Amino acid sequence: MGVSASEGPQIIGIIGTGNISAAYLKIARDLNLFRVKAVTDMDSARAAEVAAEYGIQAMTLEGLLADPEIVAVVNLTPPGAHADVSLKALNAGKHVYSEKPLAVEREDGQAIMDLAHARGLRVGCAPDTVLGAGIQTAREIIDAGRIGRPVAANAFMMGSGPESWHPNPDFFYQRGAGPLFDMGPYYLTALVTLLGGVRKVSATTTTAFSQRPITSQPRAGEFITVTTPTHVAANLTLDGGAVVTLVTSFDVPGSDVPRIEIHGTDGTLSVPDPNTFGGPLKLRLRGEKEWTDIPLTRPFAENARGIGLADMLAAAPGQPHRAGGDLALHVLDVMHTILESAEAEKTLTPRTHAERPAPLDTQPTWLTATLPT
Repeated sequence: MGVSASEGPQIIGIIGTGNISAAYLKIARDLNLFRVKAVTDMDSARAAEVAAEYGIQAMTLEGLLADPEIVAVVNLTPPGAHADVSLKALNAGKHVYSEKPLAVEREDGQAIMDLAHARGLRVGCAPDTVLGAGIQTAREIIDAGRIGRPVAANAFMMGSGPESWHPNPDFFYQRGAGPLFDMGPYYLTALVTLLGGVRKVSATTTTAFSQRPITSQPRAGEFITVTTPTHVAANLTLDGGAVVTLVTSFDVPGSDVPRIEIHGTDGTLSVPDPNTFGGPLKLRLRGEKEWTDIPLTRPFAENARGIGLADMLAAAPGQPHRAGGDLALHVLDVMHTILESAEAEKTLTPRTHAERPAPLDTQPTWLTATLPT
């Protein structure tokens, strides 16, 4: 599978013009990694406003998918619509890059990948934060053996939930969301990128509140009925044998735990927040009493959402891209396996497997612009 070569940046369309669309539109404008021809949204007025701001076209979904110039689409719809929109785009002959998760249901994610393989098309999926300077420098340190053999890791995403700041937080507490599906893709994608795929899962879950009050405007005072676990604790065994403790929670009033720590036979690596592209990155070798700040040696330390798409568009036929659909399907599968393990109260094996994607080059071939400082 490959994106057909052409002179200049590949032409794409964006489906969904919520807040995250600005990141893709800005990187297209600033770094010229791809060219956005058009946007579409169920809110046509919103699409027209975004199109006018960036000097591009607003189209209907049908018009965008039928446009022969557009080789790929970015699916920025709400998670519940990811599968339907991605399948429509693939059926229209477009490569697809989706925001996370790949789909809500495991079967829908598999259907996306099956259709892509059958039609010779590519699927990519966020997060591409793992291609940023922080995670990629961490990968370089691990691959160089500086912490020895990785034996364990801790990963924590713990907070009080989005109802204090999000204007419409209901969906965060429904199936396909919660702390695991909302933020888990960042952590699981980083762990697979750094250490390898997940081959065994055991987990427990709980829900602190059956209803949660909204304190953000404009709906302060309304209540959300919670239908998904809001505190998830999992033990994961990875391909290389490392054992990971992963906790995601919307039930914690405050926390000062590290985001991700990788523990090896010779040292510990403190990895940056996987929802960001930069640092800080710290290393403490066996016998040392202090942490050492590690300078970032890789590009993209600032917000660069869209580099996963650029990497996908530039991949040669037969060459895998890094923020790929198979990795995203594995992450989706692992999240479902975590919840199923908790419900069954036993250790389970994910249905899928994923290899660590190749490290990103220090100067990717598709990067021709000067990075922002």
